[in-house]
Amino acid sequence: MTGELRMLTIHAHPDDESSKGSATVAMYTDEGVVASLVCCTGGEEGDILNPEMDRPEVRDNLDQVRRDELLEAADVLGYSSVHWLGYRDSGMPKSDANADPSSFAQAPLEEAVGRLVAIIRAERPHVVVTYGEDQQGYRHPDHLRVAEISEPAFDASGNPGAFPDAGEPWQPLKMYYVTWSRNRITALHEKFGELDLESPYDERWFSRPSNDDAITTRIQCADYFDRRSKALLAHRTQVDPDSKFWFGLPDHHMADAYPWEDYVLGPSRVDTDLPETDLFAGIE
Repeated sequence: MTGELRMLTIHAHPDDESSKGSATVAMYTDEGVVASLVCCTGGEEGDILNPEMDRPEVRDNLDQVRRDELLEAADVLGYSSVHWLGYRDSGMPKSDANADPSSFAQAPLEEAVGRLVAIIRAERPHVVVTYGEDQQGYRHPDHLRVAEISEPAFDASGNPGAFPDAGEPWQPLKMYYVTWSRNRITALHEKFGELDLESPYDERWFSRPSNDDAITTRIQCADYFDRRSKALLAHRTQVDPDSKFWFGLPDHHMADAYPWEDYVLGPSRVDTDLPETDLFAGIE
């Protein structure tokens, strides 16, 4: 495409932007794509998973600490801007936080869509990356809510009659849902075994429904797995540097086992041949 390419990613909490599709973002920003990030909540309900960070001054200021961590991670990945949608973390399913009136789960749908439309119109992305409706493996209320607002906002952004006070209409051309494939989990599990390392992928991972048949797009971004790891480590409260799940395999072994990040193409205003190897395929 002649001129600047732009993408926008939508995530539920601080750290989601580093664990889902982050190597893809790092690759594209290195290639000159302008990337913007929407984080829908402050992550206030997240547990402190790194023992080194479980201190009173961190617990008492967890909201700001997690926001600062996200800004550091976003800088690692090359995001040009970060937007907060402005809602509180809804907590895990059936927790008391689900009912908090300031939580994302309790936000009026029209209000949340309107806030996202205003950001899309301001950033004018060609590609939007978000979560899809098929979240059978992890049904966090905030992740489900991201899916609920994303497609309506994608459609409304280009409609002059929708949210007239939210800025000049802009129609993104493609929407993708980021996903972890069964093939990826299997490949990493087998690599742990090949190296005689204990795999963090137990039977629960293989009993989850597979959506591999829905995957339309694989981005080869193994050269950026080190940036993904660095961004994850910026989330010092949520990511334990000794975690076997995140860091049990060195980046070069992960690259050898599975050098891709996977996506499902959602609404699109352009024609492309599937499967794709580029989120901007068909955009000219």
